[in-house]
Amino acid sequence: MVVLFEGIVMCFVLLIVCVVGIANDGPVGLVTFYEKDVQQRVVELGLVSEEQIRRQNLVAGAAVLLPMLVLIPLMVFGVNGVHGFWKGFGQMTAISLIAGLFDRLFIDWWWVGHTKAWIIPGTEDLRPYIHGRTLVFKWVGTLVAFPAFFAVLSWLIVSLFSM
Repeated sequence: MVVLFEGIVMCFVLLIVCVVGIANDGPVGLVTFYEKDVQQRVVELGLVSEEQIRRQNLVAGAAVLLPMLVLIPLMVFGVNGVHGFWKGFGQMTAISLIAGLFDRLFIDWWWVGHTKAWIIPGTEDLRPYIHGRTLVFKWVGTLVAFPAFFAVLSWLIVSLFSM
């Protein structure tokens, strides 16, 4: 039950990143998450520069990845007091899967794909914004890469702190 709650906390963190990212400039504020053709169009329209997109990439990447890298292990090994590789790996993977499914289904599929909140004027012909290889990449990341990463991280934490 605790892991479910912690997964929901991570969903909330992702939601906050998105809400803050689009708060001032609308979806242009997170155009770094869009396909390259959308980014190029937004640059052509003068809504953002390539330098701003590079900066967005760094800030948004840190805002999404740092909580995954810091909060999840802290919740599992610090708050939950887990000892051992398998329990650490299992809990971190469960939390990341809850957040990943929220990201894929609620944010990507519904919010970005089925509402007007993420439409950038002048790019409507490029919808859906998340498709093809990017969609496959995101699902593989959620279902394969994050669990693999948390297996390595669990092993490192257990190896370093079980002395």
